[in-house]
Amino acid sequence: MKIALVLGTRPEIIKLAPIIKKIGSKNCSIIFTGQHYDRKMGLGFMHALDLPKPNYSLNITKSNPQLQISEIIAKLSKILSKDDFDSVMVQGDTNTVLAAGICSLKSDIPISHVESGLRSNDWRMPEEHNRIAIDHLSEFLFAPTKNTKFNLISEKVHGQIFVTGNTVIDAINIYSKISKKKSKLLIPSSEFILSTLHRAENVDDKKTLSSILKGLINSNKKIIFPIHPRTKKRLNEFGLLNKLYQNENIQIIDSVGYFEMLELMKNCSFIVTDSGGIQEEATSPIIRKKVLVVRKTTDRPESVENKLSEIVGLKEKNITNSIITTMKNPELHSKKTPYGKGDTSEKILNILKKSF
Repeated sequence: MKIALVLGTRPEIIKLAPIIKKIGSKNCSIIFTGQHYDRKMGLGFMHALDLPKPNYSLNITKSNPQLQISEIIAKLSKILSKDDFDSVMVQGDTNTVLAAGICSLKSDIPISHVESGLRSNDWRMPEEHNRIAIDHLSEFLFAPTKNTKFNLISEKVHGQIFVTGNTVIDAINIYSKISKKKSKLLIPSSEFILSTLHRAENVDDKKTLSSILKGLINSNKKIIFPIHPRTKKRLNEFGLLNKLYQNENIQIIDSVGYFEMLELMKNCSFIVTDSGGIQEEATSPIIRKKVLVVRKTTDRPESVENKLSEIVGLKEKNITNSIITTMKNPELHSKKTPYGKGDTSEKILNILKKSF
C-alpha cells in the first residue's frame, strides 16, 4: 500500500499526525503544500510533533484562494504522475484539500477523505464549499460520527462511508503526555478563560469582530487570548487592537504551538472560540472543558447535543451573558466524547490495507 498524504495547515498536521506515525515511511509520501500562513512555521510545527520531514514541499506562493488552488493543482500533478499511489489522503476542508481532490481525480487516483461529512449549512464559510466538493469526489469517506455519516448518505455521495471517530482524539492521547514538558508558556495559577478567533466570516467583518470583542470585554473576566496572525491584522486594520491591549482583563499573547494550546485548554475554566477543531478537542476526557461557540451555526453538532458546547451567536450581549453564566458553573456532566476512543487512525489504516 502506498498513500500520498497531502497537508498544508496546522489542523491538518495535527489530525494526520497519528496516521503518519502509524503508517510508516515505506507506505506513504508526505506532501506539504505550504498553505500555512507561515510556511516555515508549518514545517517547524511538524518537527515539534516528531513527524518526518515531508517528501515534497510545494512552496505555494499565492494567497488568493483561486490562484492558490490552481497553483497546488499544477505542482501536485507533477508529483502524482511520478509514483504509483494507491490513494491520496486529505483531511478536513482547506484549499489544500480541494486542490488535492481535483488533482487526484484527474490523475485517476482514489481519494481518501479523513473527517468527511461535516456540515455547517452556512454558505458564508469557504470551508463549507471545500468539504462538500471533496466529499463528492472521494472514494473513501471517513466520517467521525453517525451524524456526519447521515449527511453523506443524504447527499448521495458515491464513495464508501466508514464511521471511524476523529483523529484529533488520537492526537491528544499521544501528545498530552508530553505537552507540559514541551510547552514554553507559563500557565497562570488563577482562574482564566481561553479564547480564540480566526474564522474569516468573523474576523474579516468589522461589525462582527467588534461585537465579539465587546462581548468578551464586557464580561469583566480574565481571558487569555492567543491571537491568530489573521485576526491581529484585521484588528489593526479596523482600529480595534489598541482597545484590546489596553483592557486589563484580556491578556493577548502571540499565536501558540500545539503543546502550549493543550496546556491552556487543560488549565482554563472554559473556552470561547469560533474554532471547529477546539470544539472537538475540548470533548477529550483529558481536557473536558465547556466551549462557548461564537458562531451562528456549528459543524460539530454532536458537541452541542451532548451539552459539551453551546452556540452563543455573535451578539455582544449574548456573548457577555453566556460567559458570566458559564463562569458560575463551568463543570461538564458528560464524560464521553462523541469523537471516538483514540483509535481512529488505526481503524482508517486497517480499512485501507484491506482495500489495497
